[in-house]
Amino acid sequence: MTTSAPPKAVYRVIDAYDHPHGGRILRVRLGQGEALKSRELKGGTLVASSPDGREVRLKVDGFALFGGRPTDSRLARTGRVDIHIRTAAASQVRTGWVVAGPA
Repeated sequence: MTTSAPPKAVYRVIDAYDHPHGGRILRVRLGQGEALKSRELKGGTLVASSPDGREVRLKVDGFALFGGRPTDSRLARTGRVDIHIRTAAASQVRTGWVVAGPA
């Protein structure tokens, strides 16, 4: 990460796929740090890093609601969340990338 302060949370991308109505869904699992609250994620900016060192900035548009509404208690308990990204750079993000934030 190129940020000066360490990120509050670092997530590992465990699945990434195109959203049928545009954008991309990233299923992420907390790797280190404290789980971000839903208000920190939605509309927030994250930095995604590939295994080979490439970095892209991603703006979180919202959440995929496959498993229900992502409450703060659920995010803290499970450490998993499905985020919807509409940024063009999101198409580069694959399984195995690391997402950190807030940026």
